[in-house]
Amino acid sequence: MNNQTNPAISIDDIRTAATLITPYIVRTPLVESARLNDWLGFRLLVKAECLQHTGSFKLRGATNTVMSLPDSITDVVAYSSGNHAQAVARAASLRGMRAVIVMPADAPAMKIDGTRAYGAEVVTYDRYSESREAISGAIAAERGAELIPPFEDVRVMAGQGTVGLEIARQCAEIGVTPDHLISCCGGGGLIAGVSLAIRANLPTAKIWAAEPADFDDTIRSLASGNIETVDPAARSICDAVVTPAPGEMTFAINRTTLAGGFGVSDDLVLRVMATAFKHLKLVIEPGGAVALAAALDGRLPAGTEYAVAVASGGNVDAEMFTRALQAETLV
Repeated sequence: MNNQTNPAISIDDIRTAATLITPYIVRTPLVESARLNDWLGFRLLVKAECLQHTGSFKLRGATNTVMSLPDSITDVVAYSSGNHAQAVARAASLRGMRAVIVMPADAPAMKIDGTRAYGAEVVTYDRYSESREAISGAIAAERGAELIPPFEDVRVMAGQGTVGLEIARQCAEIGVTPDHLISCCGGGGLIAGVSLAIRANLPTAKIWAAEPADFDDTIRSLASGNIETVDPAARSICDAVVTPAPGEMTFAINRTTLAGGFGVSDDLVLRVMATAFKHLKLVIEPGGAVALAAALDGRLPAGTEYAVAVASGGNVDAEMFTRALQAETLV
């Protein structure tokens, strides 16, 4: 599973990851609201990864990677807008490793503070004029450290895929076979792993990507069959999922597993964050709310009976969450 030249991961890799990371993660719940279900006309289950340690699904992939490293590795480096940063920092601290995390200077303050709180050294950069990959690569080379990318890594994808394993088991426990599953998509690591797990366990379910409207690179890539990029001038409040293009490894999987995708506006995301707080009692960050936004905005095909949306993270600054709470709820 550590062979980075092979983009393929299997369901066995995901099951192995699940066994490895179980002591370090939370089995997050599937939650629902009867009122939202009545309003939608179908049963919507929300996978609350915002309740995970460090506040996002990223802990799964980071932990699988860090815990699978040989004892000879003492230092790790990662680059992230915040959720992967905190995840790698926590996993490294549990393993007794030193961590350096390269983060954009404009990342939410709570994500930077959280990363430092786990003992990591934070190096900031300008996301619009500097290359995080180049900065991280130089640090890794200088320190002889293991570089842990946020999505272009089979160990990371396998760890994220454990979200899909849990969803399948939880649906079986309540006797539900979902027609559709929606997950956020930035670089594509989460949805790549989840889609493989869902296809292995719930083969009739269609899997959809959700992205910020101006960062719909995966949606456009699925349509064209080639990796498409984002306009460098694009901006979004959904910092956790604003990547310039899909990963080559992740897209190689997603082009075969996904039914399509939905782009959602920042205004809709804010309203959905308020709606989720009102009806589900969840605090969800903007990037973590895009899948739920697509589900609540009526994007799924007519005739849907059961659907799952992944609420992928909850690391939101008070200022941004206050802005969301001031938005009008959907219902």
